[in-house]
Amino acid sequence: VQLQASGGGLVQPGGSLRLSCAASGIIFNVYTMAWYRQAPGKQRELVATISTSGSTTYADSVKDRFTISRDNAKNTVYLQMNSLKPEDTADYYCNAVHRRYGSYWGQGTQVTVSS
Repeated sequence: VQLQASGGGLVQPGGSLRLSCAASGIIFNVYTMAWYRQAPGKQRELVATISTSGSTTYADSVKDRFTISRDNAKNTVYLQMNSLKPEDTADYYCNAVHRRYGSYWGQGTQVTVSS
């Protein structure tokens, strides 16, 4: 199983980034997908989830700024991040979870929001 995250980088406050996470080795469309983030010195926190049916949830801190989506044909989950703030700076991780098949993590992709 591999979850390959990409799309991180350095962006100015107010800017946008789009993260991608390509999955292999799992039946992607049966997994709930999620993005987490971990800032330096802080615990990992849940950012957004998308269910197999496309229902989404967001942390209050990113609501109305971030959008999670999935393309089952490409086995990929996305996180569109707009109006980025310095407090969004973190390593972002994708996660695939199924109540029977377990949970898998990708490697982090670093997002830095700074002028």
